[in-house]
Amino acid sequence: MFYRPEDGHGLPHNPFNAIVTPRPIGWISSTGSQGDNLAPYSFFNAVAYVPPQVMFASTGAKDSLHNIRETGVFAANIVAASQLQAMSATSAALPPGTDEFEAAGVEKAACTTITCPRVADAPATLECVVTQIIELKGHNNFLILGEVTGIHLRDDCVVDGRFDPGRYHPLARMGYRDYTIVSEVFEHLRPDDA
Repeated sequence: MFYRPEDGHGLPHNPFNAIVTPRPIGWISSTGSQGDNLAPYSFFNAVAYVPPQVMFASTGAKDSLHNIRETGVFAANIVAASQLQAMSATSAALPPGTDEFEAAGVEKAACTTITCPRVADAPATLECVVTQIIELKGHNNFLILGEVTGIHLRDDCVVDGRFDPGRYHPLARMGYRDYTIVSEVFEHLRPDDA
């Protein structure tokens, strides 16, 4: 099968959503004049080491984007498999000004380098200062880039000096309404590692 996105695919669901997988989920927390916000974004990833930087994309001018434009900061919380239900609850289309932390029963904690709440029991949280907001092609598509200014690691996820995803089993998006849990981790050396 081949199709041009501009012509459509003829399938009941858009296959593009399921091609680039698994995608990590950035559980983005923010705050603004209307209060705190927490929402999951599956167009999320790390993009640079030094300085550490991350990105997420928003399809729609959502509350997260409004808060981030207002304050210039956000926190990217990593989602554990055990947090699936709470993460999903925060994706609900609630009225502006609704605190998703409270609506979903997610405990907040303060960030250290930015004025924004974070998910208290997230395996890791990346505190970020916005470096760019780029309006992408199409209707209401935005790319948000941030420099990581602080990192929280849950103590039980640090084993022998390494952050260990095997301790919390990352949740990832597969497309459509499909998710996966990373439950197998293995090490593989590169040719130049010898």
